[in-house]
Amino acid sequence: MAARRAALRLGHLKESRARVGLEAALRSSEVGLRVGAASALGSIGSAKSRTVLERGLEDPDWRVRAQAAYALSRLHDPRSTTLLAETLSRDESALVRNACALALGRVGDPRAIPALERALDDTSDRVRREAVIALERSHDPDAAKKVRRFLEDPARRVRIAATLVLGLRRDPEAVPGLLSLLGRAHTFEKPALLVALGRIGTPECGAALAHSAEDTARWVRVCAIHGLSEMRSPLTGAVAKSKLKDPSWAVRGAAALALGRIGDRTASEELVSLLRDSSAWARRGAIYALGNLEARGSLPSIRAGLDDPDPEVRLAAVWALGHLRDRDSASRLVQLLKETRPRPSTASSILMQGDGAVRLVSDADARVFDALVQAVGALVEGDEDGVARTVLATVKRTLPASELDRPARLPSPLGPGTDRRTLRELFGNAREGLGERRSRRTRATTRSAKPV
Repeated sequence: MAARRAALRLGHLKESRARVGLEAALRSSEVGLRVGAASALGSIGSAKSRTVLERGLEDPDWRVRAQAAYALSRLHDPRSTTLLAETLSRDESALVRNACALALGRVGDPRAIPALERALDDTSDRVRREAVIALERSHDPDAAKKVRRFLEDPARRVRIAATLVLGLRRDPEAVPGLLSLLGRAHTFEKPALLVALGRIGTPECGAALAHSAEDTARWVRVCAIHGLSEMRSPLTGAVAKSKLKDPSWAVRGAAALALGRIGDRTASEELVSLLRDSSAWARRGAIYALGNLEARGSLPSIRAGLDDPDPEVRLAAVWALGHLRDRDSASRLVQLLKETRPRPSTASSILMQGDGAVRLVSDADARVFDALVQAVGALVEGDEDGVARTVLATVKRTLPASELDRPARLPSPLGPGTDRRTLRELFGNAREGLGERRSRRTRATTRSAKPV
């Protein structure tokens, strides 16, 4: 037991120097140690461990085989596709087959499609669920057609997986089946259905989403509003405005974000009023919306968000002020950047399924440094005194290379984030902005110096 804990600890620390010892531990006679070693090798994520982990798929104990498959899923190496597909087709343990289907989805190799198609008829609903998701991740062009039938699967988890895939594929042929399922679905199924309908976006989808915005479950109302904002239906603005006074804080926040996402400038005054809401989540949504709407007349109210007691609201204010390039808040943002240092991100938003409520475990304090770098960088071009540039350069010098090369953790108020920049690139973009300003000044000076 102690050896297993030690192996797991090495994996948690991503201690690459322990790789050879952990690979040797996979030959141990103790099952627990082999499981721990496989898990640790997956956490370390070295491609050099691939062949050792592939041998783990032949281990006599199903727990080791399953953990080896999970570890291979973290390597994302297509060379493991063949063995994972074979194990998926023949292993007697449903949990091992489940792990193999998950791994094939994460690898995303189209060669796995035949094995995943066979797994769609597996007796285990866990395996069917992972096979449905893996078909989408493997870029099967016929994934939507193959998974429509699973809207009628007896297992809820499989129906939800099929719903997500059909939404990602924006499959209009799935709309009748999705609407039929929505009419009889359990509350826990409705969020995925509503998001899928919003992605597909036919008129029938819009009507169903508007109706669901009146559901008694608050999380269903939230997802209905999100779906309407996704499809930008003509109904979106009216429904979202009506929900700014919803009794649920989660719904009020979702409505605010939706109005910002669709660019409804007629809602600016109502959004400013929402900044006085008792819920931090609603205030946060209002700030993001006002930033997206370029509501410069609301800047004084947004600046007040820098002093909000809730870290998520402060983070939203930093983003909005940088997005709007608010010169009047420049000195405050620069001072905050001088006082703030990066912190590890340890939490994320979590949906608790008990009563449909959202429990937010905020890591905004960890993310605010990155947002400040972005915001101050946006102000560099108009910084005549060079204060923002100097602070950015000074702060950058204090950071190790490993910190600069990590992905930046930036707010994404318009939906799932697509920004893949590193922290180093955020600093670099600010410098490039300054370079462009200098070039324009140089050209202007040159032109003015030419003889008439």
